[in-house]
Amino acid sequence: MIVATWNVNSLNARLPRVEDWLEQVQPDVLCMQETKLADDAFPALTFAGMGYESVHNGEGRWNGVAILSKVGLEDPMHGFADGIEPDTDSRLVSATCGGVRVHSVYVPNGREVDHDHYHYKLSWLGRLREHLEATTSADQDVIVTGDFNIMPTDDDLWDPAAFVGATHVTAPERAALQNIRDWGLRDTFREHHPGPKLYSYYDYTKGRFHKREGIRIDFVLSTDSLADRSVLDVVDRNGRKGTKPSDHCPVIAVYRDAA
Repeated sequence: MIVATWNVNSLNARLPRVEDWLEQVQPDVLCMQETKLADDAFPALTFAGMGYESVHNGEGRWNGVAILSKVGLEDPMHGFADGIEPDTDSRLVSATCGGVRVHSVYVPNGREVDHDHYHYKLSWLGRLREHLEATTSADQDVIVTGDFNIMPTDDDLWDPAAFVGATHVTAPERAALQNIRDWGLRDTFREHHPGPKLYSYYDYTKGRFHKREGIRIDFVLSTDSLADRSVLDVVDRNGRKGTKPSDHCPVIAVYRDAA
């Protein structure tokens, strides 16, 4: 099973690139973030013509998350489970694809430390943990994937000095991410690739991509039953090249079938 995540930074602007990438890579499941589309503008028929069922949670100009699947798509859910404080933004969508419960997430950026949006980010991460506890179990096949807007360690950024006093690296953010992982999720990318210099996001300015000055904020996290079958995790730098790319690379995880 091939699962990928990609913050496309506007599906309206990036749709031809996404179509080409799907044709080349043929993932079983693709989770997208920052579609920046309302639900009625999402190109579900385009993806259906390529063999993908889809679910989208969008609001228009900002945010927006989606799941595409060619291995089935059942029990879709928009946002957090009932009983959890609803989110004002479209940042979470879930579905069961090929027997795997998949969550596509776009974690708030946080903007600045102690900004209201920073506290919203920490609260949102806490509600994501509650959502996982309410909707599934860590002894099942579960994937939580997307743009987390957090670098877990200093190995996940090109220059720690450049982020002193900034969001994405603060102790509360890293602890909130670890709290989600403690529910029962593994970062198999790091199991396959320990160490620095592998990044999923490159700012458009200052030639960051070509100088490999990036950060790793896009993850495919999986429960033990899947992580134990992990074959490969890669950042697809080719997806960041060419004309009008997203500032994020696609991230791909491959799992063996269950015995």
